[in-house]
Amino acid sequence: MLSLTSPIQTYAHRLPAGLKLALLCGYTILLFALKSPAHLGLAALPLALCIAAGGAQFARVSLHMLRPLLPFIVIVALWHLITQDPGGGPILIRMITAVAAANFVTMTTRLSDMIAVIEKLARPLSPILPPKTLALAIALTIRFTPTLLIRAGQIAEAWRARSPKRPGWRVLLPTTLAALDDADRVAEALRARGGST
Repeated sequence: MLSLTSPIQTYAHRLPAGLKLALLCGYTILLFALKSPAHLGLAALPLALCIAAGGAQFARVSLHMLRPLLPFIVIVALWHLITQDPGGGPILIRMITAVAAANFVTMTTRLSDMIAVIEKLARPLSPILPPKTLALAIALTIRFTPTLLIRAGQIAEAWRARSPKRPGWRVLLPTTLAALDDADRVAEALRARGGST
């Protein structure tokens, strides 16, 4: 499994995890409250400055982490061009900005710190759902996201090596089976260490 935390140390690494998560929540609410592309662009500017303040290498990695959004950007843009709906611009700006903000927080926050914050917030739910279980589920989701993307890329490369056709939807089933296999192995590892699954 991989960690999304950036090894490139920035000023944001020193900020408390709770503060960053609270700011992310407020910032996302603000993005959904704004409707005008101009207002959304202005709201994206402070985030761009925060990312740029981390240095050129950090900014490049942050930009690279937006690559999984490309298919969604293309689909949304094409749909709004075909339907001649001018609302596509705000949707795209909002989506890219929100994901970039979430990436910024995960890149500058240790997973253990995020888990500690989630456990504190989930304490009122303890009669229904143990906070540690919820925190573990979120941590595993965050850590497995890049692993799943890498596995999907490997399966697509294997397809290209064996066929001149584009992989497209054909890699969906093997990627899903690989994800289930990984989940089963993690469950076994947790059981072996005395964890609950």
